[in-house]
Amino acid sequence: MTMKGKSALITGSSNGLGLAMAQGLARAGCNIVLHGLERPAAMERTVSELKEQGVVAVYLQADLRSTHAVDTLLNAAREQMGSIDVLVNNAVVRHFASIDTFPEQRWNEALSVNLSAAFRAIQLALPDMRSRRWGRIFNMTSVYGSRAVANRVDYVTTKTALLGLTRAVAIETVNQGITCNAICPGSVLTPNIDGRIGELMDTRGLNRDDAVREFLRGKQPTGELVEAAHVADLLVFLCSASANQITGATMPIEGGWLAS
Repeated sequence: MTMKGKSALITGSSNGLGLAMAQGLARAGCNIVLHGLERPAAMERTVSELKEQGVVAVYLQADLRSTHAVDTLLNAAREQMGSIDVLVNNAVVRHFASIDTFPEQRWNEALSVNLSAAFRAIQLALPDMRSRRWGRIFNMTSVYGSRAVANRVDYVTTKTALLGLTRAVAIETVNQGITCNAICPGSVLTPNIDGRIGELMDTRGLNRDDAVREFLRGKQPTGELVEAAHVADLLVFLCSASANQITGATMPIEGGWLAS
C-alpha cells in the first residue's frame, strides 16, 4: 500500500519499537513526526535517514508528563505537517517496585505519560481526522494489559486502561472513516531487550539462542523474540483499506503468550 500524502505522529519514537514503527510508515510513503526526550541535535541523523525514503520527517522534543507539553507537541506536529492522519500513542514510562513501596510520584507520572497523554493526543487529533473523513489511531498496549506481573503495577494498570480507551474511541468514531486499535506486542527485539539478552549471555555463559529462550521462559511459547519491523508491518496493514472494518480491536503479536 502507499500512504503518500499522509502524516503520522509516533510518540516515544526516538529509538526502539517506536522508531521501527516510524520507519515502517516511512517506507509506505507516510510523512513522519518523531517524538522523544532527546535533544534535537541527537536526532538529526535519524531524521535524515527517514528522509531518504522520500518523505518529510521532523523530530519534536517534549516531556509528556505535562498536559501543556502534549498540547504543544500536537500543535507543533500539525504546523509541520498540516494535519495528523495517523497517531501512534507509544510513549511510556515504567518503574519497578512492589505496591506497598511504590512511590506516589512514579504512579502519577505513569498515569500522565502512559494514559493521559494518549487521551489528550487523541482529543487534539480527532478534529482533523473527522474533517478529512480518514484517520488511524493506535494505542500501544502490552501482554501486561491482559496479564498481571509483580512489581509493575503502574505498567499493568495503564496498559490495561489503554484497552478501554481504545474501545471507547472506536465506538465514538464509527462510520467516520477513523479506526482506533490497540497493538499488543510481547517481548520485542529492541536495543533495550538486546542488552538484557547480552547480560544473560555474559552472566550465565549462554550462547545467544539459549539466552533468548531463557529470557522468554514462561512468556512467549515460540521462544523467539518479536521483530520490531513485524510490528511496524502490522501497523501499516491496519492503515490500509483492507483494515477499514477493524476497529476497537486488540491486535496481539506476542508469540502465543496470551494463549498460554
